[in-house]
Amino acid sequence: MLFRGINSIKSKSCLRSPVTRDFRGLATVLQQEPSHPHVRTSVPGPKSKELFKDLNSMQQASSVQLFADYDKSMGNYFVDADGNVFLDAFTQISSVPIGYNHPQLLNVFKDEQNLKALVNRPALGVFPGLDWPQKLKNVLMSVAPAGLDNIATMMCGSCSNENAYKTVMMWYRTKQRGGKIDFTPEEISSCMLNQAPGSPNLSILSFEGSFHGRTFGALSSTRSKPIHKLDCPAFDWPVAPFPRYKYPLDQFQRENAQEDKRCLEQVADIIDKYEKKNNPVAGVIVEPIQSEGGDHEASPAFFQGLQKICQEKGSALIIDEVQTGCGPSGKMWCHEYFNLPSPPDVVTFSKKMLTGGFYFKSEFKPPHAYRVFNTWMGDPSKLILLEQVLKVIKQNNLIENANKTGQVLKNGLLKLEKEFPNLVNSVRGRGTFLSFNTSNTEVRDKILSNLRQNGVIGGGCGEMAIRLRPALVFQQKHAEIYLDILRKTLKEI
Repeated sequence: MLFRGINSIKSKSCLRSPVTRDFRGLATVLQQEPSHPHVRTSVPGPKSKELFKDLNSMQQASSVQLFADYDKSMGNYFVDADGNVFLDAFTQISSVPIGYNHPQLLNVFKDEQNLKALVNRPALGVFPGLDWPQKLKNVLMSVAPAGLDNIATMMCGSCSNENAYKTVMMWYRTKQRGGKIDFTPEEISSCMLNQAPGSPNLSILSFEGSFHGRTFGALSSTRSKPIHKLDCPAFDWPVAPFPRYKYPLDQFQRENAQEDKRCLEQVADIIDKYEKKNNPVAGVIVEPIQSEGGDHEASPAFFQGLQKICQEKGSALIIDEVQTGCGPSGKMWCHEYFNLPSPPDVVTFSKKMLTGGFYFKSEFKPPHAYRVFNTWMGDPSKLILLEQVLKVIKQNNLIENANKTGQVLKNGLLKLEKEFPNLVNSVRGRGTFLSFNTSNTEVRDKILSNLRQNGVIGGGCGEMAIRLRPALVFQQKHAEIYLDILRKTLKEI
């Protein structure tokens, strides 16, 4: 078992309440949220369009879809500036763990001590609060993947991956030095000129279709869309194929197993190639389910094989759980499904975890201060919120809810696949972390646009996929509303 489990949370705040589950907070959310979507204007409406003009006059705002009224949004429902009410199946790109305006989160900063943590935001790397070590143990370490007993906190998914790469490269170079942690004068002087040996040739292998962030280093491992990368110089880092399965999975087991084998053979070959060209692969980064690149999944056998290759080649295995972490797959960490023989070396997180960071094995801890560092290294107020989120997840058994609701959603999508085979195919995913393909990009975008006009916010990914990213409080009744509106939308198409 590679995960301590959500039921192992031992924070003092969790223990103040009875052990029996408290459904009052969730009941309040579900009672106060709208009963159904209601769209009264075109989408986007006139107020959203006017706000867009204001914003776009100051910055490039073409990515903005809607402006929200967060005072009125509740639970699984998003209310926009024009008063339109949407069932939100996308939740800020998978970043809202327990719905909008959950009362246990709204009450957090009524506590004066919590408010002071928000106001006096410390430079955590140099002046953390006296309660910070215990807060890390109570909150982040309570849900750490087993075997990863170290944590680095960061602000977002991109900087989590950036600093995970640095950590891996420092570990790799320490191995190359035979464990020595001191630097030669040549290393010290050459790194200031961006030259070897202080700035060595090292690489991170990622996969076709991967997304690991838009910051400069992470961008060299992102392979999902050209628009992310155009005009930006990049490192000579390798890319390998990620499995592209045929669906339904149970009808193409032999073909998909061959696909696993093909991809793994190429991973091994590419690592060897980069070793020979003096740019060794210090680490391999992989998403449990490729998200931005099209919601591509891979089998436990693939991930077990990938870990074996990394161990044989001396490369660290980094699992990017920025989107999949914190329960939407039906497990706290999606890589738990893979039954890896040993823990991954590094696991990065953000989004539903509210803060960023990465867990890692003790041998990856840099021996020198300031090597993995920035001013804030996260935000204590986010851990205060996350503590309540984890408490709500535990009290209301929300990870199991993701499994149950996900099964309703998946069964419904499979029925729609049969009803609209020219529009829907390749239904896939785990828990509520689901997606399906459409016939082409134009049709995908039309479905998403019409879904919004019919009262549902969804998201696209890859070239033709529609993904579901609801909050963990998404219930069967919400799943049924989503499926009904999706069916109506498909009939319109």
